[in-house]
Amino acid sequence: MVNGRIAIIPARGGSKRIPRKNIVDFLGKPIIAWTIDAARQSGCFDRVLVSTDDPEIAQVAREHGAEAPFLRARHANDTSPSSLATIAALQQAQTYWNETYGLVAQLMPNCPLRGKQEIQAAVVTFERSAAEFQVSCFKFGWMNPWWATQLDIDGRPTRLLDQQAARSQDLPALYCPTGAIWLAQAVQLLEAGTFYGPDHRYAPMEWTAAIDIDDLEDLEMARAVALMRQARMASGV
Repeated sequence: MVNGRIAIIPARGGSKRIPRKNIVDFLGKPIIAWTIDAARQSGCFDRVLVSTDDPEIAQVAREHGAEAPFLRARHANDTSPSSLATIAALQQAQTYWNETYGLVAQLMPNCPLRGKQEIQAAVVTFERSAAEFQVSCFKFGWMNPWWATQLDIDGRPTRLLDQQAARSQDLPALYCPTGAIWLAQAVQLLEAGTFYGPDHRYAPMEWTAAIDIDDLEDLEMARAVALMRQARMASGV
């Protein structure tokens, strides 16, 4: 296969803030299964590969329809950037299947609320832009970073940005990256070693689909948002 599309889901086994995070239950199924389902249902990829150093995660991935024919050979510790883990998996996949890929997507399993529609929209945006790298992001809402301050030990603030006195409706929008959907041209990703390669672009998505789960508070918030979205869909709102 030449110029196919591959989705890579990096899923390390040694998560510490939420032990076994990638297979913890999230509304009735392992959290990684939500990302696998979204990738497969999007119809955007020729392969959906879970890259893990953990045999149990690999088995769960296969049970939910992903491919996990090999364990991750490199970049499986706490300090390894996800980009390097994805690149290592891409190289393993190309060797294992003797295939070349045009587009590679990194879909983090701790973003279970991103669905097939968000993936489809991101791929369309990426291919229309002719960009080489694209990182998903969301617009800051009520937690506005324009008002960010640092405090000394006596509570005295130091402003980090210049427009704290402005009304919120007068401030320009600010955006935060999320691990939900990162896309790149495979050749350029291998050359750059990061999704933040030359002239990378951001692609906004709704914050309710973009939530990254890193700790227990994030997990509870994501569950609440997921239930809220399900209730809205059921009521037709």
